[in-house]
Amino acid sequence: MLKIGIILGSVRQGRNGEAVANWTYDFATKRNDEAEYEIVDLADYKLPFLGAALPEAQQAEAEAAIKAWSEKIASFDGYVFVTPEYNHAVGGALKNALDFLKPEVANKAAGFVGYGSLGGTRAHENLRLILGELQIADVRTALTFSLMTDFVNMSEFKPADFHQANANDMLDQVIAWSTALKTIR
Repeated sequence: MLKIGIILGSVRQGRNGEAVANWTYDFATKRNDEAEYEIVDLADYKLPFLGAALPEAQQAEAEAAIKAWSEKIASFDGYVFVTPEYNHAVGGALKNALDFLKPEVANKAAGFVGYGSLGGTRAHENLRLILGELQIADVRTALTFSLMTDFVNMSEFKPADFHQANANDMLDQVIAWSTALKTIR
């Protein structure tokens, strides 16, 4: 059975991403396919900024967070990244977290679930470049939730029904690619 991590890529207070990640997880688990899904909340990992000097008293905690993040991410066969779009790109916390990875994610697959004024599409495009360098194969279909139409007052998540078709397509692609890539790892 494949293990797919649903990575909640925002650590912001009051973030909309938690509702989006929970919707994605609920949708995925109801499909009853040959995959096990788990939400991984980036806020649970207190990662330092890559390359930043830390006081000696904080180094052990930072090293433990990096190790825990690396081991959790390595345990999956594929990923679904849930990300907001900040300033036409992926958020800094997710970019920083990805910078700690390389062999843990090589030859795995990923899909995207975005939210923002344009549904997170520019964050997806940014992620495609980052993940390409990490040797993660991204799938074509993505979910794009608009703050204007899929959220009430830009905060209460109420996705339109038509997103379910894209969710099925994206998950089918992640499973197919994750299955294929597992044979070369």
